[in-house]
Amino acid sequence: MDLDQYIRFLMALFFVVALIMVVAWVMRRLGMAGGTVRGRARQRRLSVVEALPIDAKRRLVLVRRDDREHLILLSANGDLLVDSAPAGGFDSALAMSADTAPVTSPAAPVATGSQPQ
Repeated sequence: MDLDQYIRFLMALFFVVALIMVVAWVMRRLGMAGGTVRGRARQRRLSVVEALPIDAKRRLVLVRRDDREHLILLSANGDLLVDSAPAGGFDSALAMSADTAPVTSPAAPVATGSQPQ
């Protein structure tokens, strides 16, 4: 191979990379990339908090919508809502369960041995 062919190959490679970058820039400017709606970026109501792949075909996704979190199992067979709870994670769920726990009186001491009659 001649040096001329190597130069031609490198020029074609740079042209293709530059073309990909231009198309990506145009798509971003038109709002077709990223999944956000222009003008409402600060008022987002939906976000993916975390995603955990279970295996090659299944994935757990934690989605936050407004003030609720939804745990969704995504698979090839279909999607399944596993759990839906108020947003805030473990700490707020713990505080909520402590607020709603029934108040019980301390148990009476249990006497062992014989009791007088």
